[in-house]
Amino acid sequence: MAPFALPISEVLVVADCWQAEPDAEAVIHRAIAAAAETVDAGVGEAELAVMLTDDAGIRTLNSNWRGIDKPTNVLSFPALQPTGRGGPDDAPRMLGDIAIAYETTRKEADDEQKPFDHHLSHLAVHGFLHLIGYDHEKDADAEAMETLEQEILAQLGIPDPYADRDPRADRERTD
Repeated sequence: MAPFALPISEVLVVADCWQAEPDAEAVIHRAIAAAAETVDAGVGEAELAVMLTDDAGIRTLNSNWRGIDKPTNVLSFPALQPTGRGGPDDAPRMLGDIAIAYETTRKEADDEQKPFDHHLSHLAVHGFLHLIGYDHEKDADAEAMETLEQEILAQLGIPDPYADRDPRADRERTD
C-alpha cells in the first residue's frame, strides 16, 4: 500500500498585520494536513494556496465574487477540475485557493475567548473542506460539515468550536 500523500499547500502572507502571528503558516499547514488525512479525499499531491490578507483585501474579494460588500473571516475558491483523463506528465491537480482575513479572525477569536491559533485552524479546515466539495447551504450539509470539522479539530487537540452555540439558533453562515 502506498503511503498517504498530503496536498501541497502554499501560504502567501499579503498583509503586514499577520506579522503579529508568526506561527500562522505552521498552524495552517498542520490544520490542512489533519483535514486531508481525515477525509482521505484523494488530494495527495494536489495543490492549494492560502492567502493571509486583511479585512480590506477580503472585503474586495467578497464584493467581487459574492456581491457582499463587507469583510468576512474566510473565503474559499475551489478550482475547476479538468474533465479529461490526465496522464503522468500532467501538472498537479489544483484544489483552489483560500483567503483568511486577520482582523476578522482576531476579533472572532477574542470575542469567543478562543486562542487565535485554534480559530485559525478551524478556518483553515473549513476552507479546505469547501475546496473538496463540502458546503453548508442546507442544514443537513452544514451539520455533516460541522461534525467533520469537530473531528478534525479534535485530532489537533482543539475543542469543539460549536460547543457554546445555542442549538436553537440558526446557523450563522459568514463565508
